Amino acid sequence: MAEQVLPEPEWQRRRAAHERRVQRWTRPHVRRRALGEKHPVLDFLFTYYSHRPAHLERWHPGAGVVLAGPAAREYLRWKEYAEVDGGVAVRPELPENRARTARFIRDLLAATAARPPRLSCFGLHEWAMVYRLPAERVRHSAWPLRLGQDGTDAVVESQRITCAHYDAFRFFTPQARPLNLLSPTREDQVANEQPGCLHAGMDLFKWAYKLDPYTPSELVADCFDLALDIRELDMRASPYDLSALGYEPVRIETPEGRVRYARLQAEFAERAAPLRKQLIEVCDLLLG
Repeated sequence: MAEQVLPEPEWQRRRAAHERRVQRWTRPHVRRRALGEKHPVLDFLFTYYSHRPAHLERWHPGAGVVLAGPAAREYLRWKEYAEVDGGVAVRPELPENRARTARFIRDLLAATAARPPRLSCFGLHEWAMVYRLPAERVRHSAWPLRLGQDGTDAVVESQRITCAHYDAFRFFTPQARPLNLLSPTREDQVANEQPGCLHAGMDLFKWAYKLDPYTPSELVADCFDLALDIRELDMRASPYDLSALGYEPVRIETPEGRVRYARLQAEFAERAAPLRKQLIEVCDLLLG
């Protein structure tokens, strides 16, 4: 594995820049959590995903990089790091469990990248998650449904639901699952995932941090940034009325709204493609 040596002033600068960048996301979430406040859009990446704010703030150079200078020894507190010629670096050999993870991620991302984006789901997964659901069981019950329960149910029943993402489908209500044209499972995830899917784009953040600390933290932050923007569209196109929070709805129940959603979905697929490619390259580096 070829190694790049970073002088101490350089990696200290990069670390400080990363911390400043991500703290604009982590600190408001930590404050809301301390106050017992919930945000239906911004909290998702810290509650649905398992990467804690403190871990997102932590900077790692990634595989193939040597941190020079005496301060680099602080990285030896993590078991993945070791002293090498010229400084400290993550160990080049992966434990078998991490290697299995890297192989799965690479297979999934490569298969996804090889497919053309499909842009016909129109965000109906969020609608299917509240279909015929009693009000007290709605996930974001503090926020009203724009069309009410009957109107929401009517949209689900009038549209063609084509969700291929298992981690969205598994939250469908029991009544909504038979309405989906597909029945995705965890086992067929590699066969089903496609780059137009909003959840596949958001999940790039998950795959980036699953490889932590082997993924450069700047790439993890890039994936988080994309996921946050995708989450905003996800909820603007949802049945919830979040206008009080400043989120203009994308009214996918109308032809105009569906056209707008598909255009934004295509833009996110374009943004995700180079990040997916970089994550594949990280896996290739790790797997040799």
